[in-house]
Amino acid sequence: MSDFEINAIDPARLDAIRAAGQDEEGNELSAHGAHGWEPLRCCLRKASRGEQVVLISYAPFTARSPWREVGPVFIHAEPCKGYHDTAAVPEDFRVGPRVLRTYHADGTLDYANITIVPAGEELAPAIADLFDRGVAEIHARALEPQCFTFTASRPGRT
Repeated sequence: MSDFEINAIDPARLDAIRAAGQDEEGNELSAHGAHGWEPLRCCLRKASRGEQVVLISYAPFTARSPWREVGPVFIHAEPCKGYHDTAAVPEDFRVGPRVLRTYHADGTLDYANITIVPAGEELAPAIADLFDRGVAEIHARALEPQCFTFTASRPGRT
């Protein structure tokens, strides 16, 4: 068993977005065929060429606060199997470059522990180390565009 859990976007939240035909910011959904590079946040893998995907605005935190950030993420246009191997960093996102943005239990940014995982280095050891330091939650993001990828939390805290 891992010391942490990796979580994609909550499937129930995505079901509500798809049913509404718009994301939580009011942007209408518009499906298109993937080019094959799009990082999917519903199942934590890269899209295959031609798969129907949607770009939505997404905020990992649902409560209003100064720490709630909204950004673009790709999801499947229709429900998929999701991501279930929560004890492992997804294969398509297991190495850097990534920034691991750390948060306190109250949802405020933990500036002291924000970590950059360089290109080619594994994320899992850095995530485990951050939880050993007492970090409450981690948001993995692409290093350059800073797009949200997944959350990491301690088991049972999702």
